[in-house]
Amino acid sequence: MWRVGIYGVTGYAGFEVFRLLRRHPAVEIVFAASESGAGSVLSQLFPTTEDFPVVGFAEAPLDQVDAVFLALPHGVSASVARQAHDAGVRVIDLSADFRLKDPATYARWYREAHPAPELLPEAVYGLTEWNRAAIREATLIANPGCYPTATLLALLPLAQAGAVGPGPIVVDAKSGVSGAGRKPSLTTHFVEVDENLSPYSIGRAHRHLPEMEQMLQAIHGTLGPLVFSPQLLPVARGILATIYVPLAPGWTEAMVHELLTEVYGREPFVKVLPRGTLATLRHSVGTNLCVLSVTGVPEAGMVIVTSSIDNLIKGAAGQAVQNFNVMFGIEETAGLL
Repeated sequence: MWRVGIYGVTGYAGFEVFRLLRRHPAVEIVFAASESGAGSVLSQLFPTTEDFPVVGFAEAPLDQVDAVFLALPHGVSASVARQAHDAGVRVIDLSADFRLKDPATYARWYREAHPAPELLPEAVYGLTEWNRAAIREATLIANPGCYPTATLLALLPLAQAGAVGPGPIVVDAKSGVSGAGRKPSLTTHFVEVDENLSPYSIGRAHRHLPEMEQMLQAIHGTLGPLVFSPQLLPVARGILATIYVPLAPGWTEAMVHELLTEVYGREPFVKVLPRGTLATLRHSVGTNLCVLSVTGVPEAGMVIVTSSIDNLIKGAAGQAVQNFNVMFGIEETAGLL
């Protein structure tokens, strides 16, 4: 059994990590930590029957675990990652702290200096289907953001194959409210969200944009800019990204569908729907799946790739567990089916 700890267990993503690991056949949860919930048990903080004790960060026994999951805000996560790294513990970080390779880019988008730049060269971007070899050897995993996961799984095969033509790629992505975290704000109150659909940080203003472009440019350095329009859906969880991709000359809807089917044909957690069927939230919510569909628009020389994930599972906790499984040589689907 591999022994693990969880920091930030009282947030939505942290509790989802706990829920998945609790049923994992090869894992023992040694501690669940939260500064705000320390001294409680989980059943006092979530609607669950789990009476697992919650400890403060200072009481978390790092010397007793093989790996830790960090479901903490950016800026906070890096300092805990440094402590764990120094203790020889492998780290899966669900925050944004190690996703961007350039500390200056991090400072520009997150408006603070990077808290642990010395660890950036060791961080491996944890988009599992595209980085298994590096994940297997990593000591520090930067788990991707939810929007980048949905977007990159759809776009990377096209970028790699040279299927993307000149011009901007438009990503119109809608997310459930849990993506905003558990701490309430005016825009996430029930009356503000219910029976509403709200765009935010649209165009080229969202912090996930440089993360997506960094990965795309690593695959194909001459792609056009991303135009990213995230929107808040009045549902608890799920992301549906509708991605408008200009095609390179000679490419068709059928070829794109065949490409995605070939690339992901043996992947346990990426499914490509038959032509003529569209991905919806219900295809993926409650699972670690990314579900893709392809629609051609030949009159405009483009395809629309629709990508559906559960933001808390494939977009956060599930992908973190998937990465953990790869790191430790466990069956990749363990705890996730």
